[in-house]
Amino acid sequence: MFKAVIFDWDGTLADTKKAVVISFSKVLAEVGCVVNDEFIERRIGTGTRKTLEDALEHCRIALDYETLEKLVRRKVRLQAELSKIVDLFEGATALLDALHGRTKNALATMSGRKVIDKLLSEKRIEKYFDVVVTADEVPKPKPDPGIFLVSATKLNVVPKDCVTVEDSIFGVKAAREAGMKCIAIPSGAYTKDELKNENPDLLVDSITEKEKILDFIFEEQVHTIT
Repeated sequence: MFKAVIFDWDGTLADTKKAVVISFSKVLAEVGCVVNDEFIERRIGTGTRKTLEDALEHCRIALDYETLEKLVRRKVRLQAELSKIVDLFEGATALLDALHGRTKNALATMSGRKVIDKLLSEKRIEKYFDVVVTADEVPKPKPDPGIFLVSATKLNVVPKDCVTVEDSIFGVKAAREAGMKCIAIPSGAYTKDELKNENPDLLVDSITEKEKILDFIFEEQVHTIT
């Protein structure tokens, strides 16, 4: 069995798409940059700064470092204020509860600490995580494996004994680079076929498939794509 499970947040445990899109769209509009919702959705999981940089490049708008940092901070504040429109996916709490006390569990998210701390408190699920690592604690976004490696270190578990749960191609790539197994769920912006192309070790339709996920975690099934 795996000793630790490392969860992504946006699109994996929680449906944050609307809050993310609204907050990005508002701050980008302030500097005259307009992109469609899909542009933002397809970058969820890469971090606030990277998404803003991509959007500004797309709009051919150059900003100095200080102004960009102000946009980052404003976007985080706006998203935190939208916490009420964020819902956990059906089955998320049931899976966390089933793992509680049986494995070490971490949350590894490219969302900011201010956003995550508020959401975990409001949704009353802080107790399920031994470690929470956010974008504020790593220099590079997914698909860089840094956030997963930091999580493993804080859990005091070697990467090969960790399995990640992800919804994005960036997350699957990061898990592979970290030397971890990965369970992929097409509940975010990426389709099942897109995730399958990244060769996750287990691919399920929904986080409600608790028994299949638990079987993989505790029985170490190898490379099960469905």
